[in-house]
Amino acid sequence: MKRFYRDVTVSAQPGGFGVALDGKALRTPAKRALLLPTRALAEALAAEWAGQGGDIRPDTMKLMALASTALDLVADKRAAVADEAARYAGTDLLCYRAEAPESLVRREWALWQPLLDWAADRFDAPLRVTAGIVPIEQPADSLKALRFVLDGLDPLTLAALADLTAACGSLILALALWDGRLDAAGAYEAAVLDEDFQNERWGEDAEAMIRRHRLEADIQAGARFFALLRGDPDA
Repeated sequence: MKRFYRDVTVSAQPGGFGVALDGKALRTPAKRALLLPTRALAEALAAEWAGQGGDIRPDTMKLMALASTALDLVADKRAAVADEAARYAGTDLLCYRAEAPESLVRREWALWQPLLDWAADRFDAPLRVTAGIVPIEQPADSLKALRFVLDGLDPLTLAALADLTAACGSLILALALWDGRLDAAGAYEAAVLDEDFQNERWGEDAEAMIRRHRLEADIQAGARFFALLRGDPDA
């Protein structure tokens, strides 16, 4: 789509902040009002629109995509979105460890186990760990506790958390990023730990590199989205 606007502005509205293109209120793809809870988030979305060139490229507006998903989808289907994110706890990346070599086993333990210990303490949700790929059953009380956390999130936060959970294959990593236990760099390091180890031994192919860059960008966007929802103007 060709760029059809010149000026992008942010203004306070009843109940939040809106973005306007040449004075006309910006709406979601489903034509809903784009009302955001913090000025910081509204200004960040405005910057995405202002930064477009002659052609509008939606793939460069990750914050807009997250906000639109929250308002168009998550707001109406919170339970289904929470269900999908919660299911990852049953097969969380951090719970499935390598059997060998020992150097990888130690690396996983050093980076992943503190995050599981944190989740057990923070959310009263201890998860079991196994070596290999044979599925294990997680404690029902732990899964219930994690679902309870998701049920308490607003649609914008839940949209970003669900997006990160799917990208990382780990609800615990997404929660750690949301809660401030990890920053974006730490979450990315944990998410690609096994892949990093294999790349160190065998090298990295071009397709894998593209996938990793996309994951890194998704994690950075999610971390920034959380910060903007908290009203951080420097995010």
